[in-house]
Amino acid sequence: MKQKQPFLHVKHEFEPVYDEKSHILILGTFPSVKSREQNFYYGHPQNRFWKVIAALCEEMVPLSIPEKTDLLLRHHIAVWDVIAECDIRGSGDSSIKNVVPTDLSVILQNAPVDKIYANGTKAYDFYMKYSYPIFGKEIIKLPSTSPANAVFGLERLIDAWGQIVKSLL
Repeated sequence: MKQKQPFLHVKHEFEPVYDEKSHILILGTFPSVKSREQNFYYGHPQNRFWKVIAALCEEMVPLSIPEKTDLLLRHHIAVWDVIAECDIRGSGDSSIKNVVPTDLSVILQNAPVDKIYANGTKAYDFYMKYSYPIFGKEIIKLPSTSPANAVFGLERLIDAWGQIVKSLL
C-alpha cells in the first residue's frame, strides 16, 4: 500500500510576473513541487500552461524562465498565485489547508489589470474566499492546465482559454 506524503507547511518563494503594462492577471493556486524546485510558475513538464499561452499569443513555446517572463510581459499578462503559504501534501491542490492568502494589492495597485482569470476551480474558489471580499474584482474561471485535468486535452484547453485573446486586443 502506497504511503501518503506528509503535509508540509510551505511558503511561496518567488515573485509575481507583472509590470506597469499588465492588463491581464492569471492566478493559480500554489506552485507545484516541480515549480518550487525551478523557482518559477508551471514548471511541471506535463502542465500545459506554457503551450496554451504560446498558442494564444501565436508564438513558440518558451523554454527558459527569461523567455517565459518575456512572453508574458510582451503580451501584458501577469501571473501569480492566490496562496502565499499553506499546508500541502505534494502538489495536490485538494490537500491544501491552513491557507495564508497572497496580498494581490502588490499587482492590483501597480498595474492596470482589467481582467482576472483563474487557472482552475481551486484557484477560483480560493480567490473568491480570500481575495474577492477585499478587492471586489470579478474573476473568470478557466479549466486548469494541470496534467491532473485529463478531461481537457490541449486543443480543448486552448479553445477554452481563447477568451484571453479578446482581452489582449
